[in-house]
Amino acid sequence: MSHFFTRSAAAAAVFTLFGHHVSQAHAQASTQLDDVTITSRALGNAALLEPAQQLSGAALTQRQGSTLGETLDNLPGIANSSFGPNVGRPVIRGMEGDRVRILQNSGANLDVSGLSSDHAVPIDPLTTERIEVLRGPAALLYSGGAMGGVVNVIDNRIARERAFDAPGGVMGKAEVRAGGAANERSTGAMVEAGNDQLALHVDAFDRSTQHLRVPKDMSCISGMATTPNGRRVCNSASDSQGGAVGGTLLFDRGYLGLSASEYRSTYGTVAEPTVSIGMLRRHQVMEGLLRDVGAFDNLKFQLGHTNYTHTEYEGAAAGTRFDNQGRDFRLEGRQQALRLTNGMQLDGTIGLQRESNDLQAEGAEKFVGPSRTQSAALFTYQALKTSWGQFSAGARTEAVSVALREDFGGNVAQTQKFNPFSVGLGVMRNLRGGESQNGWQISSHLSANQRAPKDYELFAHGPHVATAAYEVGNASIGLEKATQFDVGGEWQQGGHKFGVTAFSSHFANYISQQPTGAYRLADGSPGTTADLPVYNFEGVRARFYGIESTAKVRMAGGQDAVLTRNAAHGNMDLELRADVVHAQDLTHNSPLPRIAPMRLGADAVWSRNAWGARLGFMHAAAQNRVPDNGASPGVTTAANTLWNASLNFHTHSGPAHWLLFAKLDNITNKLAFSSTSVLTQTMGSNAPPLAGRSLKVGAQVSF
Repeated sequence: MSHFFTRSAAAAAVFTLFGHHVSQAHAQASTQLDDVTITSRALGNAALLEPAQQLSGAALTQRQGSTLGETLDNLPGIANSSFGPNVGRPVIRGMEGDRVRILQNSGANLDVSGLSSDHAVPIDPLTTERIEVLRGPAALLYSGGAMGGVVNVIDNRIARERAFDAPGGVMGKAEVRAGGAANERSTGAMVEAGNDQLALHVDAFDRSTQHLRVPKDMSCISGMATTPNGRRVCNSASDSQGGAVGGTLLFDRGYLGLSASEYRSTYGTVAEPTVSIGMLRRHQVMEGLLRDVGAFDNLKFQLGHTNYTHTEYEGAAAGTRFDNQGRDFRLEGRQQALRLTNGMQLDGTIGLQRESNDLQAEGAEKFVGPSRTQSAALFTYQALKTSWGQFSAGARTEAVSVALREDFGGNVAQTQKFNPFSVGLGVMRNLRGGESQNGWQISSHLSANQRAPKDYELFAHGPHVATAAYEVGNASIGLEKATQFDVGGEWQQGGHKFGVTAFSSHFANYISQQPTGAYRLADGSPGTTADLPVYNFEGVRARFYGIESTAKVRMAGGQDAVLTRNAAHGNMDLELRADVVHAQDLTHNSPLPRIAPMRLGADAVWSRNAWGARLGFMHAAAQNRVPDNGASPGVTTAANTLWNASLNFHTHSGPAHWLLFAKLDNITNKLAFSSTSVLTQTMGSNAPPLAGRSLKVGAQVSF
């Protein structure tokens, strides 16, 4: 901790000196210019970027889970790659891992969660203000290899707009919640203070859970011994803490801010009853924005440094350790809007980005050697607005080098270089007349994406317990390439809404793990069928396609309500959603693993004055499309329907606004399994099911 705060203090000193010079440089300008409110989109500073999906406010509070994947799970097109209750990344349109780019305040989240299914994302939803999902050409601002999409987690550790006037003020938020199937106990708090020139931010959280309760008797398997564990998932408890400090200087033409954060977590790995992971992430960010710079409406930079480490403990003894030192720099400029003939307007953003990662693993179960990954990228996103609609285009070119820094697993020390190039086009046709929001809006996107392989895909060689496999990389695997297309429409009439999107992705070189039919011991020597099956990373042809749909029907309380316009008993909406994705390995004519089945959901949503309530279900069809490769055949999952309900109450007490909420999940205590979890595939009948019936209550106060 002392090292962390020493760094923070040094950064604060630099911040103060720099801010002093900035304030002096703009002192004269501030006396001549009108006050300017600085606003910034979370996904880039361009207002033309609209997220495909967004969670914030009370909706985020009530959906909040212990992981990012759980929080976003069951949104149309999004599933959770659960490794028990403590680890979960978003799966978007069947794509997971490094095909989904996770950002924090538009900056790189440099961890090792993509390396293994049991590695958690070091972001806690308790300190999150908003989550946005971005797809299409605009996603190329952040990654060319994010075939699934970009997930941006937003907090306010660096203020990007003025929240206080000259006299100054204080505001904050605190939250407590308890209960659930894991007996969660969590608290979080945030306080911000400042005036029209300075903003300060402090936040902290603490979360602890016990072993997850499920609708099935469970056993802990260790070696040849089996120990009953009642209806609790073995080794699924967790303990997490963290916090951050941040400060921002705000001036007429921009801002300059610094933040430093720390995240600690200890959690069981579920697949092994005696193994836990101790994780520590320290992250420092400097960010600034300057308006009216030549041909640019604004220039924005972001500089980040991440020190990440986690140790896998076998009982009390430290086992394999992973260390990652990450650095990222980003500079982007929002162009001055160019007004053309016939009312057309061209907006756009251009920029550059550099990232560097140094990964080191030590221990008996390391399956990757020491590596360094460096990348540099140039990108642009342009949008042409017309009375007809909007055209958009994005492009990104990168130079990536992945170096194995010493001989490992039969590979000599070497550097592989890649030059991925990605481009995307989009069109939106607005059929809504005038200023009316009623009618149809149709959109379509076409992109060609390339992704450089990761270090583990190139150089892995060793036992990987999380996937129950002996993994072998392929140094000559080449770029992953995909062509993607989607088309969708959205209709609105008053309180009624309907949207549907169809998508298709074709991969010329989809990097996947393929069974070899061989088996090895943990030390790499030949084994038998009782040992680890060997999987090689290979490029195959693959295809994904599917449909996402949402609808909202105003049943009561509105001018266009189906049943009654009278709002005396409150407003009632019926919300519907559905999605399905089909994924196929075309080279081996086999389904791809860990794909969510067809899902259908419906909720009745009621509100009246300070009260709100929701009752609904999510139905998942059986997933029978699983690979059967002999060495590790896929495991099918049965259909299930999970009923859920929630209740919330808003009230005021002086300057304080209260939100009281309760959630009742899996009301019928239905036994269900996740088809997107690697545990379902590797642990068979002893895989942990989804949580059983659970009641969670909480309170949030803001002032």
